[in-house]
Amino acid sequence: MGKLYVIPTPVGNLEDMTFRAVRLLKEVSLILAEDTRTTGILLKHFEIQNKMQSYHKFNEHKAVAHIVERINAGEDMALVSDAGTPGISDPGFLIVRECIAAGIDVECLPGATAFVPALVASGIPCDRFCFEGFLPQKKGRMTRFKVLAEETRTIVLYESPHRVLKTLTQLAEYMGEERYVATCREISKRYEEVLRGSLKDLILHYTMNEPRGEFVIVLAGKEE
Repeated sequence: MGKLYVIPTPVGNLEDMTFRAVRLLKEVSLILAEDTRTTGILLKHFEIQNKMQSYHKFNEHKAVAHIVERINAGEDMALVSDAGTPGISDPGFLIVRECIAAGIDVECLPGATAFVPALVASGIPCDRFCFEGFLPQKKGRMTRFKVLAEETRTIVLYESPHRVLKTLTQLAEYMGEERYVATCREISKRYEEVLRGSLKDLILHYTMNEPRGEFVIVLAGKEE
């Protein structure tokens, strides 16, 4: 029986790749990639010549049974997403669950993920926090805001540059514009930036300055 390796890849700077991750990507029988073009750039940089297969949210339900069958037959496989740790707001949970159900060993390497450096750099308490990932765009969105407005732990969200101003504005509507927040964008890249202040402050900033890059929003919890 083979093994499934869940391998984090850099969210920005390629120097964040670990030696172990590079070695395993060279050794496995097949690399399951969210986007083979994106992963191809990574493999080329580290001179990794190995076979890839697409594995993303649009095909994972169809592909997972065959993948589990091949691992069961003795092939070691690596799962990577475009950036960060698979399963964290990326495909990964389904194949991990199915491998475990089939008695296959699953090993997740420690490594890059966007929300941990953002949380630590925010200056907001990080001993207790809740990770929400991307909020629903339509159905259930307002319900989540109502629930989060009562959350006393630090709240961590992912957001795209196109929706970050809208999300900050809606957070202010439900939590008050004085709630403390940090926005972290382009983590580990050349133009990495962390801004801290009230929701009012950051709404004003992004009203005057067009948001660019992928965002992590770290929001102080409600005072107990």
